[in-house]
This record gives sequence, structure tokens and C-alpha cells, in this order.
Amino acid sequence: MKYLILIQSNPRSLAVWDAMSDDERTAFGRGHLQLNEEMAEAGVHVAGEGLADPSLARFVSVRDGRTIVSDGPFAEVKEHLAGFYLIDVPSLDDAVAWAAKVPDAANTEVEVRPVLDMSGWEF
Repeated sequence: MKYLILIQSNPRSLAVWDAMSDDERTAFGRGHLQLNEEMAEAGVHVAGEGLADPSLARFVSVRDGRTIVSDGPFAEVKEHLAGFYLIDVPSLDDAVAWAAKVPDAANTEVEVRPVLDMSGWEF
């Protein structure tokens, strides 16, 4: 079963980041690279990426067959999705064990969410 491990940026995680030394930030980044390698070696890694700042996002909608792209409006939010890991493991317990290894989990929470299996759906 596939699970998504969601990493949020929020005031608490930003405060921890701001308090880190350059060496601690480097170790934090290396922790993510090492986790990627560990997940790949275990055969559970499907995908994982950090995400750019929300100010670089584009909103896309379709109205009357026309595609509309905009860069806002932006809601005043203090939390946004900063990155994710998509893993394929046998159980929620396994997904939680992997989530506990995400460097961000030491300073704030990471979310584990099952991915819907739509393979049996008929269209």
C-alpha cells in the first residue's frame, strides 16, 4: 500500500530552522539524502521531493473551456507543504516507522496519509 509522508513548513519548524547553525542545516539536509538512500535500498521509495516556496506556485482553473493561470490570490497562511515522500509499504505501522526517520519529525510533526488505491475503479 502506498503512503504519503507530508512535511509542512510552519512557524515552529521555521523557528527551529532559524536557530540552526550552518553545520546543523547541512546535517539536516544530509539526513534527508540519507533517508532517500535508505528508503531506496529497502525498496519502499516511490518518490520524494522538497517543494519550492508557495510564492512560486501557479493556480490553474478551467472556465468555459478556457485555461486560466494566476499567481494568486494567496491566503495568509502560516503553514504550507514543504515536501513529501511517497512510499510503498505493507502497513500503516511500517509507514509510521519510516515517517519517524524524517529529519523534520525531530522538531515538528510529519503527516502520514494513505494513498487511495483506484486500481479497481471503473470509469
